[in-house]
Amino acid sequence: MTTYILLANWTDQGIRNIGESPARLDAAKKALADMSGALRAFYLCMGDCDMVLIIEAPDDAVAARFTLQLGRLGNVRTRTLKAFPEAAYREIIASLA
Repeated sequence: MTTYILLANWTDQGIRNIGESPARLDAAKKALADMSGALRAFYLCMGDCDMVLIIEAPDDAVAARFTLQLGRLGNVRTRTLKAFPEAAYREIIASLA
């Protein structure tokens, strides 16, 4: 599975309906699980991002479908980072030599 870091911010709609946010998070976890992915960590943040999610998905297409489904609900906007674990990082750097 590939790891992705999602940087999320509430939209005006999302913040107006903030009380529903925990239920939306539960629904997002289920939706991702239904796509054979998993939400590994969730953080409420202070600063540039309202939330950070660490997810795993079978491939880029599943990660894209998940974030598009989140976005079309109108409560959050996301930016997605594809994450490389330490072993992959070391392999990539070693290949530069």
